[in-house]
Parts: sequence; C-alpha cells; structure tokens
Amino acid sequence: MPPTLFQKLLGAPFFTLPPTLRALHAGHGRSRYAGRATIVRGRNPLARLCAVIAGLPRSADDAPTTVEFVTDERGEVWHRDFGGARMSSRLWFDGDRLVERLGPVRFRFALHVNGGVLYWNTVGVRLFGVLPLPVSWFGDVRCREREHEGRYEFLVEASLPLVGPLIRYEGWLEPA
Repeated sequence: MPPTLFQKLLGAPFFTLPPTLRALHAGHGRSRYAGRATIVRGRNPLARLCAVIAGLPRSADDAPTTVEFVTDERGEVWHRDFGGARMSSRLWFDGDRLVERLGPVRFRFALHVNGGVLYWNTVGVRLFGVLPLPVSWFGDVRCREREHEGRYEFLVEASLPLVGPLIRYEGWLEPA
C-alpha cells in the first residue's frame, strides 16, 4: 500500500502516534467514525457571517457526530456530520504542508507531533485559492488530535482579530 497523506507529511513521527491516531490516519478508501462533539460558535455578527461562509456547524452540546474519510491518490475528503449539520473539506499535501479547503478558504498547516499529540498550526491562508490573506490573522486557528482513555479525541479552535472566537469544537470518535 502506498503511504497515506499523514504518513507522507509526518514521516517517522507518524509511527510514534498512539494507536487510535495511527488507525484514523492510516486508512485507504473509505472509513467511517462515530462519536460525540460539542460545538460553540462565536456570537459576534462577523463571526457568524464567517462561520456561514465557511460552512461551519451551529452550536450544539454533545451532538452525535460522524466522519466519513474518503482517501484517494489526490488526498482525502472528510465528510463530517454534527447532529445533522454537515461540513466537508478536502485535504492534500503541498511540499511538507497539509492543505485543507473548507468552503472558499484554503488553509496551509504545519503538522508536528509532541508527546503523542498531533498539532496543526496555520502557516498560510488563501481565499478562493488565489487571494493570500495575512497569516497573522489566523494564528489562533489550530487543531489538536490525541488519544485519551483509548479513544481518538479532537479539538479545533478558530478565533480571528476584530471578530473574536469563530468556532470551537471538540469531541471523540471511534470506528463505526
């Protein structure tokens, strides 16, 4: 089997990840995970507008959550469902960076592993794939993946200058 997207990006540190993270990021074809998540969207009118444009889910407490991962030679597509609120994104690699397209926004992330935890840090952003936005605006857009009590856990936070908190969602997943 060819290496997966995250195996290519992380190299040897991929194999130091806890089993649940390795399993989630080592799939080929289609895989499905289910769990629960809590979503908190920002209340600022600009934050609400940005969330709608990006297709982010509404606030929900302990929402049933599913994620279908579709992997092909071009990368991965993640189809998320947070209690009926759907959000999809495409991920691929560009050099040593992970790229994620979410609505009209394209993020570039530097990935690193520390203590068995996988961190995504924003290093570039483009609107509509062509218009670069100041990366300093997106310093508070990040993700953390870890294993806790034998389950895969995620935390995604996004806050923007002048807008404030945009979204924070966290939860857990298990193979479905």
